[in-house]
Amino acid sequence: MRWEGERQSDNVEDRRAGGGFGGMGGGLPRVGGRGIGIGGLLIALVLGWLFGINPLALLGLVGGAPGTESAQLQQPAQRPPADDKTAAFVSTVLASTEDVWSGLFRQAGGQYQAPTLVLFRGATRTDCGMGQSAMGPFYCPADQKVYLDLGFFDTLRSQLGAPGEFAQAYVVAHEVGHHVQRLLGITEKVDAMRGRVPEEQMNALSVRLELQADCLAGVWAHHADKARNWLEPGDIEAGLNAASRIGDDTLQRRSQGVVVPESFTHGSSAQRVNWFRKGLDSGAMATCNTFETRKL
Repeated sequence: MRWEGERQSDNVEDRRAGGGFGGMGGGLPRVGGRGIGIGGLLIALVLGWLFGINPLALLGLVGGAPGTESAQLQQPAQRPPADDKTAAFVSTVLASTEDVWSGLFRQAGGQYQAPTLVLFRGATRTDCGMGQSAMGPFYCPADQKVYLDLGFFDTLRSQLGAPGEFAQAYVVAHEVGHHVQRLLGITEKVDAMRGRVPEEQMNALSVRLELQADCLAGVWAHHADKARNWLEPGDIEAGLNAASRIGDDTLQRRSQGVVVPESFTHGSSAQRVNWFRKGLDSGAMATCNTFETRKL
């Protein structure tokens, strides 16, 4: 990606200097103010596979009540160091999402309110509960912030087999896609169904929400490249590969050897690739209506 020298976002909060622990206590609630992550269940499954831990036990640990002694203490908001290249990269990607979504909202007669990107290590407090690195990147609707431990990019590359800067950009854009969903009222409508429908049906709604965020990430990429011509040969393939590597079926097959479709919460690899590609090819938000289509 040709990103160096481009504008970096001011909406980046660096909490890494506060330390923090990678303990597994605490977690994010599932609804309302829940953190919506590209990982969540998927990362727990991968961790279980990598370390021989029951994924359900991991989910119990990361899904408990907020507030633990291992939490990273809140520090005054500060910017990342100027010499931190990875932080500069995600700040540049975030700035691009701000430009793209501001333009698209303006065309539709609205006004885009940009989220804040929080960089942390191990654990950090959020308005959705305790954020954990083990959950992967996530978006908290309650405070309108995207939370990211940059160490996830190492996991993405070395353990999930998805290298490349555009794969990392896709991760950020997916979480920003969840912010767009919140601004449009989609997240609230989906969360309102929890407890009113069976778990299997709720999982199906979650899949549609996640696939829509994939599509919105593709919409961003379409307009970002059109404006800056910053995609290089192999970048699109890297993004599509990342979407494929984090499909529910792929991660379940790796972690437990069995695929359980009714437990999917993010979509299959083929579905994630398909919806990211739809947004990337069209650049149109209307293409991303996963809730109206019968076949995902």
